Amino acid sequence: MRHEKVYKAWSCAGLALLLTCGLMPEAQAADNLSFKGNLVEQACTLRPGDEAITFELWDVTSKHLYLNTRSQGRDFKLHLEDCDTTISNTVTIQFGGRENTALPGLFALDGGSGASGIGVGLETPSNTPLPLNAVSDEQVLSNGSNVIELKAYVQGEPQAISDQTIGHGTFTVTSTFTLDYP
Repeated sequence: MRHEKVYKAWSCAGLALLLTCGLMPEAQAADNLSFKGNLVEQACTLRPGDEAITFELWDVTSKHLYLNTRSQGRDFKLHLEDCDTTISNTVTIQFGGRENTALPGLFALDGGSGASGIGVGLETPSNTPLPLNAVSDEQVLSNGSNVIELKAYVQGEPQAISDQTIGHGTFTVTSTFTLDYP
């Protein structure tokens, strides 16, 4: 008799589990997770080393900024390789980062910088500003290797220049750039 009770108890438990399991798949039959994306082909690749650039600006004196408001631009380049114009014959670039509220379109200094009262700007070789978080004009590509030439400069904030309160010290600006092949 004892054997029968244990068997019946396990049978009931098994039946309850079977019913529960049988009902769960129907309750979860609707899709509740999906993934979407876009697989794209890029017209060019960045030359190794250009995907993470550390660019050192030269020493800038506050006296120069008080007199001229900004420094001369310093050249830097992004090298594109293996470009295929059948995929795209143009490229745009966008630099993202934290904007200096006193100098719209220029980078704010990263926290912990010793310097203050300045921002860092970008421009083309022809001195056309390349505003932060804005897409550049299209640059025409040719098959093979191409170079995107830009310049970086330091500019004093208007209030810091008028009050002559530019703070001295080291500074860092961090940006992420995005290349798009429209």
